[in-house]
Amino acid sequence: MAEQEEDFSSLPLPDRFQHKIWKVRKAAYEDAAKQFEITPDEHDPAFRPFLNDPGLWKGAVVDSNVVAQQEGIAALCAFLKFGGREGCTRTRGHTVTPLVEKGLSSTRAATKASSLEAILLYIELDTANPIVEDLIPALSNKQPKVIAATLAALTAIYHNYGCKTVDPKPALKALPKAFGHADKNVRAEATNLAVEFYRWLREAMKPMFWGDLKPTQQTEMEAQFEKLKSEPTPKQERFLRSQQAAMARAPPPGEEAAEEEDGLEDAAEVDVYDMLEPQDVLSKVASNFSEQLASSKWKERKEALEGLYTLVNVPRIKDGDFGEVVRGLAKCMKDANIAVVTQAAQCIEALAKGLRKPFAKYRSIVTGPIMEKLKEKKASVSDALGAALDQVFFATSLTENLEEILEFLKHKNPSVKEGTMKFLIRCLKTTRDAPTKPEVTSIAEAGKKLLSESSEVLRSGGAEVLGTIMKIMGERAMGPHLEGLDEIRKTKIKEYFETAEVKAKDKPKPPPAAAPPRAAPAAAPKKVVGKKPTTKKPAPAPSVYAQEAPLAPQPTARSVPGSKLGGTKASGLATPGGLKAPMKRTLAGPGGAAPPTLSSPRRAAQTAIPVEEEAPAPPRLGLGGRGLAGRSLVKAPLANAAPASSSISPPPNSGLTALERAELEEIRLDKDRLLRQADDHRQERSKLNSEVQELKNQNAQLIEDHTRDVLSIKAKETQLVRARSDCEAAEAMCGQLRREMERLKRALTTAERVNTPPIGMTSPTKDGPSDDIYRDSMYSGTQDRTAYNGRERARASFTSTLSEEKENNGDPIAAQYGRNKLSPDIGRTGRSSAASGRASPAPPPYLGRERPGGDGNGVESWKRAAEVTSALKAKIELMKARQGISKP
Repeated sequence: MAEQEEDFSSLPLPDRFQHKIWKVRKAAYEDAAKQFEITPDEHDPAFRPFLNDPGLWKGAVVDSNVVAQQEGIAALCAFLKFGGREGCTRTRGHTVTPLVEKGLSSTRAATKASSLEAILLYIELDTANPIVEDLIPALSNKQPKVIAATLAALTAIYHNYGCKTVDPKPALKALPKAFGHADKNVRAEATNLAVEFYRWLREAMKPMFWGDLKPTQQTEMEAQFEKLKSEPTPKQERFLRSQQAAMARAPPPGEEAAEEEDGLEDAAEVDVYDMLEPQDVLSKVASNFSEQLASSKWKERKEALEGLYTLVNVPRIKDGDFGEVVRGLAKCMKDANIAVVTQAAQCIEALAKGLRKPFAKYRSIVTGPIMEKLKEKKASVSDALGAALDQVFFATSLTENLEEILEFLKHKNPSVKEGTMKFLIRCLKTTRDAPTKPEVTSIAEAGKKLLSESSEVLRSGGAEVLGTIMKIMGERAMGPHLEGLDEIRKTKIKEYFETAEVKAKDKPKPPPAAAPPRAAPAAAPKKVVGKKPTTKKPAPAPSVYAQEAPLAPQPTARSVPGSKLGGTKASGLATPGGLKAPMKRTLAGPGGAAPPTLSSPRRAAQTAIPVEEEAPAPPRLGLGGRGLAGRSLVKAPLANAAPASSSISPPPNSGLTALERAELEEIRLDKDRLLRQADDHRQERSKLNSEVQELKNQNAQLIEDHTRDVLSIKAKETQLVRARSDCEAAEAMCGQLRREMERLKRALTTAERVNTPPIGMTSPTKDGPSDDIYRDSMYSGTQDRTAYNGRERARASFTSTLSEEKENNGDPIAAQYGRNKLSPDIGRTGRSSAASGRASPAPPPYLGRERPGGDGNGVESWKRAAEVTSALKAKIELMKARQGISKP
């Protein structure tokens, strides 16, 4: 037994990890954990075998012996804890799934705790997304205990790291399936996970899965949520290694640290918008939406906007080309109906809220029309417009909106000015980016102008604007902007300053300009020992140090005594050893009498260019060494010593050589040139933006003109349809009048028959041939047929009397109906020879014989007939006048 133990302990750990005896494996796991704990760092050789063969850990996690498995998972935790990020990334693909299936669902509490700790360590060492992706498939496992253990692990992950560090979307999408599981333990763990989500997300979590729950489950969840509403927002309990490193680099506790902590807390707030899936709204918008907005009926326009609001009122909208929709909504701001304006403002609010940042490109289209419509005094309209402006601002920034806001603060309408002022105050309170100094100046000037308004509301608003901007920038920064204001106004501004709540704070950065000038002299001591004091202002001090510093080493090189010019102000002069000075990069100057004869040729060559200009002389000498312009002994006596020293003394004061100063000047010139170019580009960009805006306005005008033309064409078509219907109605009326005339004619015929005497009478216009008509038909068949034909002709002639009469007299109504003339002898009196041939229904006993006095009765009968006809004509004309039929 002892020999076996010695053999086993002498085996390498990887071999013992795979041994067939569980006790050997268990001892190997324990030994590995101890080795990991005593390693100095994560690069220790003890980790190398397990990094080269990550599959060893899979065997340890799924060990068939539960006791050995417990020790194996504990060894894995030690490996992750001390092995660092590399150990995490190399082994998680082999161990996470076995940990979920075998470790989390184990019956041993220590194994479950170690498995959960290993999963949390995997997240801590790197990121959470790969681990969550490996956990989600386990929710579809056939064994309920595995699903319940996975849900419990997810709950622990979100509880420790929070929903800001770990993306909650994958787990939220899987919750409905867990709530519908048949096992009660799975449903209980799903409830715990949902409660944990509610701690972090509150009501924002519901759109992800709430609709898939049963009503009873919703009621139970609401009861659980009620208990959490009074609890404060949870904080992250466990941090990633990257977060721990950032916290270690944090500044010491103080006011700045407190501000940064506040900023971190704000950042820790979970933005639910990022978790939501974007919905494609643009494809659902009606194709004739623009035509509906151009309708002449306000109800149709409002219905179109209500339909659009139903589509865009979603938490997150997929980006697309909403240009046409936004332009239509902007045009609705000019609508005369306030219901349409309110609905359009709500659509803009929902669209900006759903798109967020992508809506910024439509800001210039809607902001102006909305601010112009602020003149509406009705509270519901102004509230809708204000909410739309707020959502547009959230999608953009203060800088993008400021120019338009300041422009509308000068509006002549007080209501527009007041609404714009309130919008500016809300922007200042909600912005997270402090305005720049030029923007602060513009806002302060606008606020001071509001202080002099006649309206109390505007004056108070101006004080609130100044107080809010002071809260952001600080009292000291706003001091110059408040100069000239009386104490009463300053007191009012101070009150708003104390009560204002803002989210942005101006944090002035420390001036970095002081570091570069110090960096240049810092390198100087390598070249010149006594160069540090030359940064001081007094000119004589650096010249003395520059003179004395090189004198120590130079006599050793040339054994030349010190210069007798050392006490003068010609700080650039040195000993003859200056010929070797360029190699040592030290200041050099002229020495005694003997050396000048040797060094004069070189001096002449080097001072050829400096003779022309005094300023460029130091750069030429600076190329070879750190000597100054005083190298030429001939030039110094010719020029005034004092001016030369005064002109040369500034370079050592600045701590830069002439060449460096020349380069600095060139850099400054380049900077100025670049600034000018940037200004030109900005002007050109603003010009192009204005042109683009003008083209957009022209395009909108063309669209409006086209819409107006389409409406005009539709109106003309409507008029044409109405005219056709009127024409058809007139034709129907004419037909009715014709039928009425026929009826009257029949009535006249009946009245005539009643008034006609039984004896036939001759026509007053006919002569002898007409007498044959009235011959008795009993004498011959021919006479009978002749009399019959005469009666038929008389009936036809009488029925066409009126029409022929009007035709002969130019009556337009008769001509309109186009009746044919049947008797050429009809006059306006209505009398005709054929009409006289009418006989009573019973033929007279002696037809053709004239009775005495028969002509008189016939004349009276025709007079009565003419009177009846005239009365009928008057009645017909009266009916025409009533029906609206007038003669042309």
